[in-house]
Amino acid sequence: MKREFLKSYMSIISLIFFSLTFCQSKNADKMDYSTVKDLDIERYMGRWYEIARYDHSFERGLVGVTATYSLRPDGKITVINQGYKESSDGRLNVAKGKAKQPDLSEPGKLKVSFFLFFYADYYVLELDTDYEWVLVGSSSEKYLWILSRTPELPDNTLHHILDLAKKRGYDINRLIMVEQKSSQS
Repeated sequence: MKREFLKSYMSIISLIFFSLTFCQSKNADKMDYSTVKDLDIERYMGRWYEIARYDHSFERGLVGVTATYSLRPDGKITVINQGYKESSDGRLNVAKGKAKQPDLSEPGKLKVSFFLFFYADYYVLELDTDYEWVLVGSSSEKYLWILSRTPELPDNTLHHILDLAKKRGYDINRLIMVEQKSSQS
């Protein structure tokens, strides 16, 4: 039962990301999807806490969301996304996938897959020089995440990231602030 739920969950995520890859945005000409020019993929590895996101069916109702990245021997990246349903005491949902950098000349443009060979865009739009926070999007204005190495960001840092997103054309009013545990392991 649990395995079937996980398969369904991963299939839904993959279908959404797959459709995202092939759908062009109506506002594409107004948006800035440019990615960072430098990305030290080894420094990017590790746990990131989801601070804010646009609402999506595959994450709806999840709190305490984290994304953990680790390098694989084949050069790809293991991705483990997890979050708790409705509350930090809720059922833990885990999705395991993989990511890759298809073109090293564009290091901020990654592809991520949670099902077979269906990959979707994962764009590192803005990245703190100390790798403490990141703004992630895609080739569509429908997806946006703010991630941090810590469960909370100082207000001035969060406002700075929101300003960066707004300058790129994103509607920051659509962001959902994600409840985090203050000390997750």
